[in-house]
Amino acid sequence: MSIHLGERTFAFIDGPNLHATVRALGFEIDYRKLLEHLRSQGHLIRVLYYTAIVEDQEFSTFRPLADWLDYNGYTMVTKPARGYTDSTGRRRFRTSMDVELAVDAMRLADKADHIILFSGEQSFTSLVSALQQAGKRVTVISTIETQPAMVADELRRQADHFIDIDSLQQQIARVGRTPRPANSDRDERFRRSFGDDDRSHGHGDDDEHEEFAPELPSRSRAENPAAHANDATDDKSPSESEAAASGSESEGNAGTTTSVARTVRRRRTQG
Repeated sequence: MSIHLGERTFAFIDGPNLHATVRALGFEIDYRKLLEHLRSQGHLIRVLYYTAIVEDQEFSTFRPLADWLDYNGYTMVTKPARGYTDSTGRRRFRTSMDVELAVDAMRLADKADHIILFSGEQSFTSLVSALQQAGKRVTVISTIETQPAMVADELRRQADHFIDIDSLQQQIARVGRTPRPANSDRDERFRRSFGDDDRSHGHGDDDEHEEFAPELPSRSRAENPAAHANDATDDKSPSESEAAASGSESEGNAGTTTSVARTVRRRRTQG
C-alpha cells in the first residue's frame, strides 16, 4: 500500500461488499492476518467494520464472527436490517450501511491522513472526493479481476490509489480451507429466498441488499458461540464462507419496515 511513513490511517470496511468480492475471487479472509497487514503498513488508528444484521432470526451465523472482530481489534458498527415483503411475497431486507460509513469517515477525517476503503460501491465516489478536498489521501481496495468487476469504474478512478485485493491473497487469505463455489446449493437457496445483489458489483441501489451469513470456521465454535464471543486470544481467526451477500432492488417504500437503530458496539483505538 502507498502509505507514507507516520500517516495516521483509518480503514473502513463495507462488510457485505468485501465478502462478495473475496467470494467471487474464490478465497476467504483471515481477519487476524488482515489486521496485522494493515498495522504493518503504517500508523493504523482504527479499523471499522460495517454490516446490518437480521434481528428476527433465531440464531444469526454472523454474530459469532462479529463478536470475534469486536474483541480482536475491529470496531463493529451494526444496525438491524429493515424487513419487508416484496410483490412476490418474498421476505427481503434493506441493510445498506453506506450512510453510516460515509458519516463516520467525514467525522473522523480530521484525525486521519489516509483513509482505506474496502468497497467497490459507486455510491462512495462522492465520499472519496469530499475526503480528498479535505486534504486526505484515499486508497480503495476491491477487484477488477472478476466479470463484471466488483469495483465501480468511477470509484476506482476517483481514488488516489487502487489496490486489487486479489494481489493481497498471500498476505490476508485463510489457509487450509477451500471456500464453497459461488453457485453452491446454499447460495442457490439464498438467491431463491432473497434474489440477486446488484450492489455486490459496485453499481447497485444504495438502499437495499441482503445480510450475508458467514458460517463459523470450526465445529467447536458453532457448538459454543458464547465461548467463542469471549475468547479474545484465540489463535484461529474466523473467515467468511458459504455466505450469501444477496438481494438488491429499488423499492421505494414498499412493504413493512422496522425502525433503524444504529448501534456502535465498541470503539477501540489501535496505536
